[in-house]
Amino acid sequence: MAPPKANNNRPAARRKKSSNLLPSLVDKYLNVAFLRYLVLEPAALPIISVLIVLAEAAINVFVIRRVPYTEIDWVAYMQECEGFLNGTTNYAQLRGDTGPLVYPAAFVYIYSALYYITSHGANVRVAQYIFAGIYLLQMFLVLRLYSKSRKVPPYVLVLSAFTSYRIHSIYVLRLFNDPVAILLLYAALNLFMDRRWTWGSIFFSLAVGVKMNILLFAPALLLFYLANLGALKTVLQLAVCGVIQLLLGAPFLLSHPVEYLRGSFDLGRIFEHKWTVNYRFLSREFFEHRTFHLSLLGLHLLLLLAFAKPTWTFFQSYVRLRSVQDQLQPQLAKKNSEVQAQKRAKKEAKKQQPDTEELTSEQKSFLKAFEKSLQKSAGGTAAPTAPPVAPPKAETERYDIHFDRCTQLALLPFFLCNFIGVACARSLHYQFYVWYFHSLPYLVWSTNYSLGVRYLILGIIEYCWNSYPSTQLSSAALHLCHFVLLVGVGRQIYQTMRINAAVKQQQQQQQQQQQQKKVQ
Repeated sequence: MAPPKANNNRPAARRKKSSNLLPSLVDKYLNVAFLRYLVLEPAALPIISVLIVLAEAAINVFVIRRVPYTEIDWVAYMQECEGFLNGTTNYAQLRGDTGPLVYPAAFVYIYSALYYITSHGANVRVAQYIFAGIYLLQMFLVLRLYSKSRKVPPYVLVLSAFTSYRIHSIYVLRLFNDPVAILLLYAALNLFMDRRWTWGSIFFSLAVGVKMNILLFAPALLLFYLANLGALKTVLQLAVCGVIQLLLGAPFLLSHPVEYLRGSFDLGRIFEHKWTVNYRFLSREFFEHRTFHLSLLGLHLLLLLAFAKPTWTFFQSYVRLRSVQDQLQPQLAKKNSEVQAQKRAKKEAKKQQPDTEELTSEQKSFLKAFEKSLQKSAGGTAAPTAPPVAPPKAETERYDIHFDRCTQLALLPFFLCNFIGVACARSLHYQFYVWYFHSLPYLVWSTNYSLGVRYLILGIIEYCWNSYPSTQLSSAALHLCHFVLLVGVGRQIYQTMRINAAVKQQQQQQQQQQQQKKVQ
């Protein structure tokens, strides 16, 4: 009997290959090891970030629909912008129910746009969804920085994002201008990490134009400019920031310059004691005393000076690593192109070889019967039909170095500089929490504290900001957490400095020994 004809049904073979794809994906990704990777490994943040943003979109929609909106400053913002839209450019005459306008010109333009979009401020629900979009965009920018640095495990960011009621409230239930300023700030930080200096300067200046608390980042930014660009280009970037401020304030500066500068950049403004989060334990008289304010300013400057040298060292190391990246990146790209060429060549060679198709069940039964007949005629045991096949060698993987991890050397000084300003602030209101909330996990994971202490710091800080009205206990606890966190970060930074100094000294000794050997 003739053997059955070969079955040339290639689509069936392809269907079998595709059917094998699903089990292989399940084996690769649906296991404990991959789950641990997603939860604990900072390198998994790009994947987790997508899930966080999607989940946050659902959470924000739920909050907007289920939790009642609370009016605080939105109406006042609309009243202040309405005065500008009616032709008033004198900051002394732009007022709302909560008092005079105290924010720079970019705030006026942004909220004037919201004034029209929300039907003169009447459609608050539309404004809430706009601020939900602001929240999601900021989360994307924040998570992008965390993904670059690979510093904090994904589960920490998941917990901090999903469990903060106060942050969601500030964005979609209060509509403060602080989230707008912080959004622009994180856009600037991303641009600086990508070395797009002029665009970064533009967004940083726009953020200052919404609210001047962004200037808390300015000392670190100045050193970052100098370390990366040198003195001349630093002056150019500062000029960009200055020109943006002049352009934004032009309608007000040309008509009433003194009133604009006094109203929008009033560094001596007195805050109301009833709204303070961090100094409830002080009397109102002491809280408003000028000596107290000057003392906090002095402490702020001393702390900035104490961390100036480590900041400069970190920035210099960052610049050196970026320089190494610029040198190695073309070599890695060339090597990867060679690997891709080799893969393409292998594919072409496989195409030229005759196809080896899998036997059908009918063919297999025929071969089995034929093998048995040979065994009977030979009177022995048949040899194996084919030797065991060795597993194919894995193809050469792509050559890559995660250079963006060096952003740790840049982000920590920025976040620490802002944190010092928040810790030394004359008063903190509830909406000010967004000034440093997204940087807290990074700062806490920049200490050598145990996991329990880290969670405790984040938990107590969240409790303090959710205590309304603030109490003497919550204010004192907030200062204690700030102090413990500052000490932990400072100790870790100076320990790194000592290690760096020891390594440099060892390298110098080795160089001297080599020179002595050459002389001998």
